[in-house]
Amino acid sequence: MSDSIQADAAGLPEHTPIAIVGAGFAGIGLGIKLREAGFDDLLIIERGADLGGTWRVNTYPGCACDVPSELYSYSFDPNPDWSRTYGTQPEILAYIRSVAERHDVVRHMRFNTELLKATWDEDTRRWTLATSAGNFTADVVVSATGLFSDASIPTIAGLDTFVGTMFHSLHWDHDHNVSGERVAVIGTGASAVQFIPEIQPIVQQLTVFQRSAPWIMPRLDRHAGTLERALLRRIPLAGKAIRAGWYTAIEGFGLVGFVDKRFRHPYELIGRLQLRRQISDAELRRKVTPDYMIGCKRAIFSSAYLPALEQDNVEVVTDRIAEVRERSIVTADGTEHEVDTIILGTGFGVPPTAFDRYLGTDGRSLADRYHERPQTYLGASVAGFPNFFMTLGPFGAAGNQSAIFMIECQIAYIVDALRQMRSDKLNRVEVRRDVQDSFVDDVEARSQSTVWVAGGCKSYYTNDKGHNAGLYPNWSFEYRYRTRKFDRESYEVRS
Repeated sequence: MSDSIQADAAGLPEHTPIAIVGAGFAGIGLGIKLREAGFDDLLIIERGADLGGTWRVNTYPGCACDVPSELYSYSFDPNPDWSRTYGTQPEILAYIRSVAERHDVVRHMRFNTELLKATWDEDTRRWTLATSAGNFTADVVVSATGLFSDASIPTIAGLDTFVGTMFHSLHWDHDHNVSGERVAVIGTGASAVQFIPEIQPIVQQLTVFQRSAPWIMPRLDRHAGTLERALLRRIPLAGKAIRAGWYTAIEGFGLVGFVDKRFRHPYELIGRLQLRRQISDAELRRKVTPDYMIGCKRAIFSSAYLPALEQDNVEVVTDRIAEVRERSIVTADGTEHEVDTIILGTGFGVPPTAFDRYLGTDGRSLADRYHERPQTYLGASVAGFPNFFMTLGPFGAAGNQSAIFMIECQIAYIVDALRQMRSDKLNRVEVRRDVQDSFVDDVEARSQSTVWVAGGCKSYYTNDKGHNAGLYPNWSFEYRYRTRKFDRESYEVRS
């Protein structure tokens, strides 16, 4: 790799040794750790107008994290001033911004710069990146765009004929006031579970269209007092102890996910007790009782969602939507529900559209490879994509741990890889196909009996063939051990 950035007159480089795509938790954390390792010649491009990733764009009412804040934050930059157990969107975004500014990585960022296409040139051993702000080349490219960057719009007959207001939760229309309106919510995933209790008290009628009921677990959220935060500032070890406690508790979900499905019963008991305690109407309780094993889909933590469904102005509809008309939604049983506003809580596209934009040595995209078979090595590199790394790639995410923990593992791995490339003057590094195939085969074998694959549901945890779509089927501490350093012997390298 070369060690200098050549900038054009507009400020976008003609060439940069390291290009990072995405300025969310992963891109910022990688930028910080690269700078600590002595790399100052890096560029972070971001399609949005500011940093923050998913925590910048998701602004729906009630938006918050479902992982405790002490764990959903950088281990190298803890925040003793979280106001609650679970951080809210504004608070998390403020934290990300403060970390980026404190570690001086904002100056490496270029906003309003969307990656359109990245292609590998074997002759120059460089990537050419075409962006909305111009083109440039890079020795190494790292995709840090995350998994939940693109809204998933359902295919429903007549959806485009609706004349009322319609928007996805990812693109919440804050200029539109739903007070006093007849509102339809399509989908009951994590986002919907958070915003439904927020809008229920102000709408005239709320109709929730549910395809399958989510498992709802108690959200043990509480306010952090002034004294508590003062103690955490004075005694950093206490914050580390709390983080370790949450890590251990969440890691325990792996018992259900990939150890043995029989471990699900205590968790399901908690969910059923919550249902019985919070919903008195037997018919409604039947509708919102999941018919699959807990963990097959993402379990959701909420203490407000179920009580909101039992309010007089809420109806839960489980019949399939047949069509959308100009001012109504019609279900398969012929019932027509008149609505003024439709809110899509239908989740995110997997894989993200960014996968279409990286083209490997054979001209095929990451998305092509994914649809053929979800494949990476450790979720961090892909055969056929030299000098390319990624965070939270397929099999680099965990169903039983904070995404930030996994991101930090991948950051350590990538930084060590780039350190070796620079120190040994390597200009081409690509994971060996046999190593990747062996890794994916092992992942698939370990996934066959997991609750994600064999739990009786369909979710983004699996692809259209019913295979594991990207979760790492082992303990996160085992993953950290495997990524503690760059295993050069697993790669083809050239100098």
